[in-house]
Amino acid sequence: MVILGIDPGLAIVGWGVLEYCKGRFKSLGYGSIQTPAGMKTEQRLAKIYADFNTIIDHFHPDEMAVEELFFTNNITTGIRVAEARGIVLLCGEQKGIRISEYTPMQVKQAVVGYGKAEKKQVITMVTSILKLPAPPKPDDTADALAIAICHGHSGGSRLAQYFNH
Repeated sequence: MVILGIDPGLAIVGWGVLEYCKGRFKSLGYGSIQTPAGMKTEQRLAKIYADFNTIIDHFHPDEMAVEELFFTNNITTGIRVAEARGIVLLCGEQKGIRISEYTPMQVKQAVVGYGKAEKKQVITMVTSILKLPAPPKPDDTADALAIAICHGHSGGSRLAQYFNH
């Protein structure tokens, strides 16, 4: 099974594509979609839409895992992230990809074993689990890979069909 993990954002959308087979992960690709701060919001969203569709068309993921929104203090930033997240969900839906969503705490629990783990711990574990030569940059990319790992570990019985492939 090919899993596309997404850490949504307006400035940076982290993405990571993993193959998950027989309980093991293999990195197929990862990176980020970045939009400049000076660009109009609708142009930034259009860039995310176009670039994300290109990623989907290149990797043909079976499933998509997206981080749920976590609001802190800045509601305006949260709304912009929600808009970008909506673009990501729309792309997945249009391509017929099964979409699952995970909270930051679920991702940390699945990857590190502790739901309140520090970002550095998540990055270290992602690098180790995927046997990467260096920690993925930017951090949003490492988060996207962590979300994909979480999905592989948390998929439960519906993933059983993929264990023998």
